Parts: sequence; C-alpha cells; structure tokens
Amino acid sequence: MALSLTPSSSGASLGTTTASNALAADVRSLNQLKYDAGANNPAATKEAAKQFESLFMREMIKSMREATMKSGLLEGAQGDLGTELLDQQLSVSMSGLPGGLSEAISRQLSLQMGGAPAPVVSAPSTLSLARSSQVTAAARTSAADPASAAAANGPAPKGRDDFVQFHETAAERVAKESGIPAAYMLGQAGHETGWGKSEIRHSDGSNSFNLFGIKAGKGWTGKVAEITTTEYIDGKAQKVTAKFRAYDSYEDSFRDYAKLINQSPRYEQARAQTGSAEAYASALQKAGYATDPAYARKLSGAIQSALRVQRDQA
Repeated sequence: MALSLTPSSSGASLGTTTASNALAADVRSLNQLKYDAGANNPAATKEAAKQFESLFMREMIKSMREATMKSGLLEGAQGDLGTELLDQQLSVSMSGLPGGLSEAISRQLSLQMGGAPAPVVSAPSTLSLARSSQVTAAARTSAADPASAAAANGPAPKGRDDFVQFHETAAERVAKESGIPAAYMLGQAGHETGWGKSEIRHSDGSNSFNLFGIKAGKGWTGKVAEITTTEYIDGKAQKVTAKFRAYDSYEDSFRDYAKLINQSPRYEQARAQTGSAEAYASALQKAGYATDPAYARKLSGAIQSALRVQRDQA
C-alpha cells in the first residue's frame, strides 16, 4: 500500500492513507500526487511533500547501508528483500514529521503554484533546543559577567586596539573599586602579555588568565602555571623557570592585581602616583615589580597607548 491520491469519477480526490498505516512510497503514486497537487489542493500538496521526503529518506538509508560493512548473517536474496522492505517502511515512518523536510517542500510547492504557503508549525529538534539553550546561557553569562563570558570564549584578541576594547569593561569595573585608573591596568596588562600575544599558559596549553605576570609566592594558595620566562639578573637577561598565579577569569586577574597594589606596603609610593602614568610606572619599577631595567619607560609607553585607544574609541 502506498501514500497516494487516486482519481475518482467525480474528479481528483485525496486518498486518506497516512504515513502511519502505509507500507511504502512508490513512484507511480508519487507521479499521481504531482498531478493532483497541480489542482492547487492544499491537502494534495502536503501529501506530495511527504512522498518526496519519504523517497529522499529511502535513498539516504540505502546509501548508509551500502557504506556499512555487512555481518554476513542475513546475506542472500531473501535477506536483501527483507532489508529493503524494512528500509521502505522506515522512510515512510520518518517522513511528514513536524519540522521535517516535507514542510519546506510543501511551502515551496505552494509558492510555485501561486497559493499561500502553509503556516509553519514545527517542533524544534533536540539539536536546535540544545543550541538555543547554549546561546541563551551564553547571553545571560555575558550580560551578568562579561569577564566570565570572555573566559568561556577563549583568549583575548591579539593586537593593541582589540585587546583594550576586549578588557575595558573589566578594567573599568575594578578601577571604580580600587582607585587605580583603568588605562594604567590595561596598559600594564598589554605590556606584560604583548597585547594578548604572549599570555601565560599552563603546560597543557590552557589559559591561566594571568595578565600582569604576578608570580605565585609562598603565600599564594590558588592555581599555578609554571613557565620559562626572562628575568634580568645583574642587568643580564636570563631564561628561568618560574611559577605564576592562575585564575578562573580575566577579571579575577584585574582584581588580584589591584589587591596587590593596594595592600602591599612595597607599592605605597605607586598608589600615591596614580595622577601620572610616568610617575606610577617609575614607582612600580623602584618597588621591584619587574627586573627589567627599562620597565618604567616601557610601561609608561604602554599606558599612553591604552589611553589613546580609549580616547579614539570614545
């Protein structure tokens, strides 16, 4: 038995055989459906779309079976016949479902025949629901906590302008809490990471989110990333292995930096110099923030660069 439209003595009439009680779709009934659908019968158009989808599903299942290694248990003419009948019935059962190919075909046929397309009432698939949930969750995370969203989306963009724009929200938030200008933190983070090109990573390649090169001293109880870095010893650059602090997000890095500057007695002079980028950078170097003898000059230049980017983007 097949899904079909059969002509009657009074004209074309729609056979009410449905996908649930049909055995298979055949080419002859499909051709008849095409002619009946030409009469602009919405029901015939819908059935024709189901037949098209059924034939498509049948060919797809057939191709899948041909690409699968046979077990040898059901080989032979009778086994092949049984498999073919099963595939035909599967193709019929899988066609005409909400959100399937038949809906798209039905709309296209209706448009080609000059009629109004059938309203789309489709049930979302499991995959579309999963993707929708992921997008919604990401949107909520981004709105509630941009730094966490940034962490979930991978490393920050590379390059000065994109780096500043990417981290500006977190920097501004921490600046209001700490009193350290956002541009100073953005400039120092940019200098320490090469504007995102040389971020500190764990041995497995995952991000430590350490933007300021803060090392993990004896008092640090959090996560650690161990890397090879350049230190200046007696004025000479040398490669050494050192442990650095690791965080769960970029904003955590900004907060830890601000906490270090505001609570450590060694940076008291730096806290008093937030009105001048040059003085602030010089105070950090004198306090021993970095071993590079040219650190103050380099940091001051990076802060000025961050300030220019902020002005240009304002």
